[in-house]
Amino acid sequence: MTTLNQTVAAPSKSGFNWGKVVMWAVLGVVVFATLFPFWWVLRTALTTSSRVFSDTASLWPVQATLDNFWRVLGQVDAAESVAMGGSGQSINFFLFLRNSVIFAGVITIGQVFFSATAAYAFARLRFPFRNQLFLIYISALIVPPIVTLIPNFVLIRQLKWINTFPGIIAPYFLMTPFAVFFLRQFFLGINRELEEAAKIDGANLFTVFWRIILPISKPPLLTLGILTFITAWNDYLWPLTVGRDESVRVLTVALAIFRQQTPQGAPDWAGLMAGTTLAVIPVMLLFLFLGRRILDSIQFTGFK
Repeated sequence: MTTLNQTVAAPSKSGFNWGKVVMWAVLGVVVFATLFPFWWVLRTALTTSSRVFSDTASLWPVQATLDNFWRVLGQVDAAESVAMGGSGQSINFFLFLRNSVIFAGVITIGQVFFSATAAYAFARLRFPFRNQLFLIYISALIVPPIVTLIPNFVLIRQLKWINTFPGIIAPYFLMTPFAVFFLRQFFLGINRELEEAAKIDGANLFTVFWRIILPISKPPLLTLGILTFITAWNDYLWPLTVGRDESVRVLTVALAIFRQQTPQGAPDWAGLMAGTTLAVIPVMLLFLFLGRRILDSIQFTGFK
């Protein structure tokens, strides 16, 4: 049997390992299918508005231009924008970028901190029905977010937080089941002797958590922070429901409204894709520089 397995795994006489060829071919198809939509967005954003629906077979921008980006950013007046083939509308990009950063940033800070405290309690503290409570808590993972939309909206309206940052941030600010489970897996693997030594030296529970646990938990905390930030950045339904006012409008909602502001009836696809490209850049940069840390820290969480 061993000889047979070695024969099957061995490269062919021609020197090619057909298994690897097939694997790389499949991987190439998956990568292409994943990245092609991003390229098409950029291709449309760089195409002259009047030529978006012509030469659709071309993989390259048709009459490449940056005018769509200038139009979306409001650097071109409405009359000139219409003459370029656009809708004459613009996006207050930097205001909505600020709102998105506030929305995603505050949620990330809140979720990482409160999820860490809850995860540490489930991992280390002894209290009645601890495991049962944890099981009930993480069972919330099977509840679709749409189920809590109406109750959350009613609560926010009663608090008179509609069109305010507290209103769009509150439902996401505290811990989530996934985040607690994610960090608990890491905390369970920390050597208890570190905590016991600190307690012998007179450290209380909070000091142990703040001065010892959190510093050695930077990899999973950073991973959770990146994932939470990206999720909040891409959120659309809840900010649309309670934050349509320009003062708190985030980029995802702004792009949807821009798509609807088309007097001619057809969406301004070139401008919309330009705005989408600008909105994706911050997250792409974040993942480009910090994404490797996600892969490096997955081994601490128990995921394989």
